[in-house]
Amino acid sequence: MPSALLTDLYELNMAASYLRRGMDQEATFSLFVRRLPANRGFLVAAGLEPCLGFLEDFRFEEEELEHLGSRLGFDDATLEAFRSLRFEGDVWAVPEGRVVLADEPLLELTAPIAVAQLVETYLLNVITFQTTIASKAARCVIAADGRDLVDFAFRRTQGVDAAMAVARATAMVGFGATSNVEAGRRYGLPVAGTMAHSYIESFPIERDAFVAFATDFPTRTTFLVDTYDTVNGVRTAIEVIRELGLTEHLGIRLDSGDLDPLARQARRVLDEAGMHHVRIFASGGLDEMDVDRLVRAGAPIDAFGVGTRVGVSADAPYVDSVYKLVEYDGRPVLKLSAGKATAPGRKQVFRGPGGDVIALRNEPIPEGHEPLLVPVMEGGRRTGPRRTLTTARHLFEADLARLPERARRLQTPDPPKARLSEALGELTGTIRAEMLRRAGVP
Repeated sequence: MPSALLTDLYELNMAASYLRRGMDQEATFSLFVRRLPANRGFLVAAGLEPCLGFLEDFRFEEEELEHLGSRLGFDDATLEAFRSLRFEGDVWAVPEGRVVLADEPLLELTAPIAVAQLVETYLLNVITFQTTIASKAARCVIAADGRDLVDFAFRRTQGVDAAMAVARATAMVGFGATSNVEAGRRYGLPVAGTMAHSYIESFPIERDAFVAFATDFPTRTTFLVDTYDTVNGVRTAIEVIRELGLTEHLGIRLDSGDLDPLARQARRVLDEAGMHHVRIFASGGLDEMDVDRLVRAGAPIDAFGVGTRVGVSADAPYVDSVYKLVEYDGRPVLKLSAGKATAPGRKQVFRGPGGDVIALRNEPIPEGHEPLLVPVMEGGRRTGPRRTLTTARHLFEADLARLPERARRLQTPDPPKARLSEALGELTGTIRAEMLRRAGVP
């Protein structure tokens, strides 16, 4: 169970101050992304399910309270107030796997303000990271154009927890497998793996290594052929396949060099030997731009392993996510800071043929539109069973198919822009004027 101390100190300071003053009214916070990275035409919502588990289990354990008192100086009254805190609020959210745009709420949470404030850091951390990775991985899926993808990121992610999240997020958008065995167990994912160059080098000759591996794993043999000479490695693999009578789930892996000509040479040698069924798997520092280049060039590659640059979303390692108060004690509120202004009130996003509309939660659904945010928690409990990664993948595939080509582009994408409903625009103007008046701004 994640600790309630997975938060920033200023969240604890604010929560303590609210509680001392008896401020237990409901607050609604909206989590959204202000601006997309320069090279993104869309985002993919991810990270919701782990957040719901965190909210369901939210509480301070005794040792955590002792730490807050002895090391951070919170008084006994505050610690006693913390002891009784639970998340008993409501959450509306965009289901995982759905395509989202800038300014659209991914999640809106309503709870007494102290609790709503305390969970901010965890929600932002999880949703920001998993949405970042899912969006990067989605670009790989577009580039692969139907070819298989495998998550190879485990050894290069920035932490073991990140590796688990990467395996989950990549599966959500269509990766067929992961190299991460624990992620496969935890999330029910197919696991894929071949061999390393060290395995080849540990045998006297390449052929001995191929024979040993194929003997041990005859139903899932992929030969790493580029340790010494790629084309010769392919020929050696063919000899071993014939010698051992292997027939199913066979492949060769290219992990270095100029993959386009090497794949063509390998395919030609395999086909001349009558081994049209042997697949070519490519890896080695790839990202969506490399995959796209190879696919567009017609390189005969059946599957790609992508790792480092996807696992850290190297070109856009974060998204500009925020968690902002939009209503307190039934009163819509907003922020007017330059470049960081927000819109007030609980919201909904309506998706239709004319684009997305950010509206107030209680507005009627326009004809031909669907609401993106759905109630996922009521009274601190989930509204239904956990959504599966299969469900998320289906949602992603459907949304991606409807996305304009200009947003799907890997280079210079042009993201669609959501517009405000008339009612939300009017409310924003009214609250803005009222806030300026209260502040004495002419």
